[in-house]
Order: sequence, then C-alpha cells, then structure tokens
Amino acid sequence: MRHPSLTRRGVVAVASLALASTAAIGGVAVASTDAEPVSTPVTISTPDDRLMSYVVNARIVGPGQTRLVETAVKAAGGVVVQSWPQIGVVIAHSKVSTFRADVVAMGGNAVESVGATRTVAVSEGTPEVAGASWGRGASGYMQGAKKAFNGDLESDATPADATDPRETEQWDMRMIKADQAHAITDGSRDVLVGVLDSGIDPDHPDLAANIDVADSVNCTDAGRPDLSATGWNPTTSDHGTHVAGTIAAARNGVGIVGVAPNVRMAAVKVVNDAGFIYPEYAVCGFIWAGLKHMDVTNNSYYVDPFEFYCEDQPDQYAAKEAVRRAVTWSTEQGVVHAAAAGNSAHDLSDKSSFKDTTSPDDQPASGFVTRTLNSGCEDIPTELDGVVTVSSMQRFPAGTMDSRLSSFSNRGLGTIDVAAPGSTILSTVVANNGYGTKSGTSMASPHVAGVLALMKSVHPTWTPAQMVEKLRSQADDKACGTTTGGPVCVGPVEDNSYFGEGVVDALDAVS
Repeated sequence: MRHPSLTRRGVVAVASLALASTAAIGGVAVASTDAEPVSTPVTISTPDDRLMSYVVNARIVGPGQTRLVETAVKAAGGVVVQSWPQIGVVIAHSKVSTFRADVVAMGGNAVESVGATRTVAVSEGTPEVAGASWGRGASGYMQGAKKAFNGDLESDATPADATDPRETEQWDMRMIKADQAHAITDGSRDVLVGVLDSGIDPDHPDLAANIDVADSVNCTDAGRPDLSATGWNPTTSDHGTHVAGTIAAARNGVGIVGVAPNVRMAAVKVVNDAGFIYPEYAVCGFIWAGLKHMDVTNNSYYVDPFEFYCEDQPDQYAAKEAVRRAVTWSTEQGVVHAAAAGNSAHDLSDKSSFKDTTSPDDQPASGFVTRTLNSGCEDIPTELDGVVTVSSMQRFPAGTMDSRLSSFSNRGLGTIDVAAPGSTILSTVVANNGYGTKSGTSMASPHVAGVLALMKSVHPTWTPAQMVEKLRSQADDKACGTTTGGPVCVGPVEDNSYFGEGVVDALDAVS
C-alpha cells in the first residue's frame, strides 16, 4: 500500500521472506543470501501441561483452508480460541509440548507457519466460549508486572479544572497547526478512529461524548473479541486515555482540545492488565478495525514479547506474519494506521548498528537475550507496510516553537515517515478525570492519527494510500539539527532520518 518513496522498507522485508518461510515450519535458521548475520535465536520452551498460545497461519487465505488448519489444531491436541478466515490465521491454545511440530504434521500443506506468541503460560486462560475443559486461570505468572509503552516517560497528573480551559498550554497543537485547522473544521462525526491501546476512560468529561461505545472492544481475552459492557475500560493503565485526549478531546469548554475534537473514537483494548500487547491481541485489534470500517487507527506500542520480530526465527516469523496479514487486510478495508516509532534511540534503518537487549520482555530481566539483528527484524506494527511511522519532537529551546528530535526517539532514513510533538504532552488521564503530561513516541503518534482523521473528514473518498501520500507530501520539511542521544541524523531537509518527510501539518490536511 506504500507509494514509491516508501518502498525502501518493503523491499527489505520481501527480500528476506523466502528465507524466513523455510525456517518457519521447523527448519533451521540460515544466513540470508546477502550475507547478513543470522539473528540470535530465542528458545521458547513449551513443556507438557503448560498452557501456551500459538498462531497458526494457513498457506492459502480463505475459509476452506482456515477450516483445515482448525482441524489440524484439534488433531494436534490444541483448542481453537479464535479463527480469522479473512487472513487465514488461527489462534490456538495447547498444553502439548510438541504442538508446533504436530500441527504441521496434521495440517500438511494447509499450514504455512506456526509459532508461540509468548514465552510464558497464558495468564488469562482459555476463554470458556472456546470450549476448553481446563477453564480459566491457567497461570498467574507475571500477574501484576508492568511493561512501559515503548519506554514512555510519566509525569504528574493534575486535577481536572472545569472552569479553566487549558488549550493555551497545548504548544503541541500550535506546532502542527491544529489550532489553524480548527478554524476550518473540527472533524466530521462520520470519521471513526480506533485507539488500539489500554482502553479509554468512559466518563472523562473531555472524552465521553466522543467514545463510540458500540464499536469498542476488548481483545485481551486471549485474542478473542470481548464485547462485554466494561471490557474495553482501562484497568491498570491510563496510557490509552492520554492518547485518546490528544486525538479527539472534545471542544466543550473544559480541559483541553484534541487534534480532531469532533470525530468519534472506538476503544480497542489490546493491552492486558500486566501491560503486554501479545500478537493475538494486535491481530484482533486490526481485524476489528477493518470489520467496523474504521477510518484511522493509532498504535502507540510495540507487540510483545519481542521489541523486534525476526523473520529467520520460526516463532517470531509466524507471529509477525499473522500481524502483517491483519494490518494488510484492515488497510484493504479502508483503514489507515499511525504508529509510534519507539523510544530506544535506535536507527531502525540499520539493524546492524545496535543489539536488542530487552527481549523477550515477558520474562524477568534475567531472561533477556542480547540479540544480534538483521534487516528481517522489525519493530511491529510500526515497520510494517501500510503503517505511518512517527518519530517524536521536543520543544527546544523551551518555551519556543522551535524543536528538535526527542533524545529517546527511534529514527531511520527511509523508515520514519513524519514527525510530531511527543515530549511533555498535556492530555487526559484517568485519575480524578484529570490531565497530565507524558513523553514518548506514543504521544507523537496520536497527533498524526488526529491529522489523518481531519484529512478523512475533508476528503472522505481518499484511500489509505492517498492519505499516506498526502500526509507525507504536506509535512513541513525540517532539517536534521541535533539531539542529545542516539545516532546522528543523515539525509537532506526534504527527507531525513530524524523527521522523515517533515513535521505533520494539520492545516494543509484540511485545505
């Protein structure tokens, strides 16, 4: 779905796909044809009686082939938790140690790849509706653990103040010209933004009027859509609430104003109570966005348990392939996706320049593996085709409208599409239905999602590809400059490794 200037990413992924596919069904990892190193393997142990989650991908997408995969799952001692025939993906649970090999043997040519989606037991158990005999609560491992969203930085919350609107504090909106765009439109009620995150505070005075309850969903019940009335509400995190405020806090005389304050938002909960976004949750979220014909999604996270999913590792390939299929399918349904670039100050265009030292993150720190990466290793969903990758900016010098790359922001020539403010961003929080600041590329991405929502409001017939092309071409060119951390900037003012095509422009989006 990328226009020509975006194909640099796609070429790398396709070049390594044939290698990854061979390894994905149980083969050994081998070096790619361009002499890149093999990525460091991570063994996922699946002993008998430990309830594990898997993705099983059909070789050919379609209901018939998906049914064959379901049959293979059951024959291999697994339970079908959720099937997505739209993309040929089956989410399965099993306590059988040899499930991966067995499902391939039982499925034959119907199975393209299979992989474990976690390195630990399924904490939420198998949904009862899936018909499992062992019920819920298979393991309490990691219960209560927390994973930072791409390493976002928390700041203190402040109480809501219904009599003192805080729009004047929103320097970020002025930087992207959202205030000028609002003179033309606040967005259309026909536009729906999916907030794939930790849920949205249902009674926050700046958000409640813009939440589409009917299209909200909880995807953290093992990757199966949970439509219960409160399933999508935030529980242990206000991350999604903060993101939602940046996108579409209402213009209602209180608090703040979002980039697109008149559009609707659906809470698509993909973050469990321990702070993890597993592949099956993300797949559910993207498919749900497509099924509900959302216009935009925001994705301020990376998919756990790997910061980078490598195509020459069987489990990681299968999980990445399932998420990739879900993103592609939802894009084909008309959904355009914005995603945070990540907060590790890495150069995403050169995976040989650093090592991944924080994966798998659902293990204690002692379980982390220092991993050598190659070009087939990607941060998902942000590096997948059809996704707008957003880097973060901070005000510098403080108090001005000048800016530079946030020191924590990932960057990369040909990887970053556009940039947006992401440091010390004021938005909505759950505590006291109030407001607080957070920093991270998670805070930059919703600015872009909001701009895309404004763009869709004015140009309702535009396709995702057209919107991405316009977003990039309308961005304000920004020269490299300097930052306080990570690799130095490369590339011209028109398209460089720090800001991509430039700073996202809300005014141009509605002009």
